[in-house]
Amino acid sequence: MGPRYLVRIAALIVAVLLWELASTRGFNFYINFDNIPAPSVVGSALITELTGQEFYLHILHSLERVAIAYLLAVIIGVLLGVAMGRSRWAEDIILPYIELLRPIPAVAWIPLAILMLPTEQSSIIFITFLGALFPVILNTVHGVEQTNGVLVRAARSLGASRTAILWHVVLPGAMPSIVAGLAIGMGVAWFSLLAGEIISGQYGIGYYTWNSYTLIQYPQIIIGMLTIGGLGTLCTLLVRKGCNPLLKWQAKGGRS
Repeated sequence: MGPRYLVRIAALIVAVLLWELASTRGFNFYINFDNIPAPSVVGSALITELTGQEFYLHILHSLERVAIAYLLAVIIGVLLGVAMGRSRWAEDIILPYIELLRPIPAVAWIPLAILMLPTEQSSIIFITFLGALFPVILNTVHGVEQTNGVLVRAARSLGASRTAILWHVVLPGAMPSIVAGLAIGMGVAWFSLLAGEIISGQYGIGYYTWNSYTLIQYPQIIIGMLTIGGLGTLCTLLVRKGCNPLLKWQAKGGRS
């Protein structure tokens, strides 16, 4: 473990200590900590949740929905993004729909998704899919359009076919942008999933968090929020690590 990770862990520990102090001392200066459970209370409630099965069931339902929706978003998003980046006709046809639908928040899709789709599960997956789709498409388009034209012309002059140029020049050159879109899409997928689970779900971390609020179980609210953050961070990290072999050619940039 390098020094940078130690700094990050230390920063989290400091935040937890300040949270404990603010909650136990009843800090109340614009932000009211009177009803916010301290980390020690949340930790005790978490141990209780971990001894049962229902908490794990919520996690499994959320992971299943994210996995299905995200996989569909990656496949469709990359295909559409490459088509739009390589063809002006495709961009002119598809882009208006994307720009029209992209600003619509996930919550606004819930009534229509419930009306269109046969089950709550499919409705939540659809909402999650939409959240992940647009970052993947737009980053793929950006990466494809930014491909070095000199490399494309050089490959064409050497007799490379359009398919060969796509696989060996365009996609490798666009991969950093595509990977960034995949990571962003994963984060937005969790955000969209929770909106769907809160409104129309019966299981899932979003439902667990909202149900805890309705039952006035404040420690469980914090547990749900931290679980969401932890799962989202872990999934994004797995996406980045899984894509690292595709970026071996890329030189690492330095930062002070």
